Amino acid sequence: MRKLKIITGILSLLITFRTNGQESQNQTTTTPSDSTKNWSIKGENTFLINQSSFTNWSAGGLNSFAGNIVLNYDFNYAKGKWSWDNKVIGAYGLTFQKTTQWRKNDDRIILNSLLGYKAAEKWLYTFYANFNTQFTNGYSYDESTNEVVDTISRSFAPAYLSFGPGFAFKESDNFRINISPAAARFIIVGDEDLRTNYGVDVDKAARTEFGASLDAYYKVELMKNISFENILKLYSNYLEKPQNVDIDYTGNLFMKVNDYISLNAGIQLIYDDNTTVPKSNGNLGKGLQIRQIVGAGITYKF
Repeated sequence: MRKLKIITGILSLLITFRTNGQESQNQTTTTPSDSTKNWSIKGENTFLINQSSFTNWSAGGLNSFAGNIVLNYDFNYAKGKWSWDNKVIGAYGLTFQKTTQWRKNDDRIILNSLLGYKAAEKWLYTFYANFNTQFTNGYSYDESTNEVVDTISRSFAPAYLSFGPGFAFKESDNFRINISPAAARFIIVGDEDLRTNYGVDVDKAARTEFGASLDAYYKVELMKNISFENILKLYSNYLEKPQNVDIDYTGNLFMKVNDYISLNAGIQLIYDDNTTVPKSNGNLGKGLQIRQIVGAGITYKF
């Protein structure tokens, strides 16, 4: 019931932003595309900083510093009825507090690919592929002592690979929904000590799943120089407890100060029945994963 409420809330949010943003999108003038240029390549390199400091402050406070690097690239191809959209994201961040020392607050490698063939106006036959993992080790901590309790992830352990045929509704690069009713997914964990944390048998390097997936993307301009990006991924495993839908939602708020300075805020919510997560005492259990990042930084686009 809790996951159903989360899914319903996220979908309602997407629909609300979609309705409110439609008028502003219709008024936007688009630049005619060059039909001779089949490839479109664009990217963003962002460095975010978040810092707070207190000296003789009567209300108290904890000095902290965080730095994040996000590389976000799009490689899109279009010719005739064919289209091929590719996105590559690499992100890494560290935060420092006197009591906790250095800890990572972001660690992502994401590769998304969507091959499409136009079936009708705004509708496509598709084949999608998605791969995501992390760069470095992750740890669980005992929050009362700030000591490392255990290693909970390593580079490419876990790694998630999914792919399958389907169909998509695509209005623009800023609004699309892809549904695959026959999607394979592999949860890869090379480290034997970590396999049971992700639902993988100890004697196997990967867990195989087969089910249905939904991927939705919507980016709306709320006002001049302020935009909100929504990324929603759902997966249901036909082979085991199909009613337990895996949820991965990311919301990013972008506020542009000028061509190089921006203010960014983001939240990611993940729920997966097969994944154990660290609790405040350092032990592992089930639960909703939440990641939040707020910062000001420098963005270079091309």
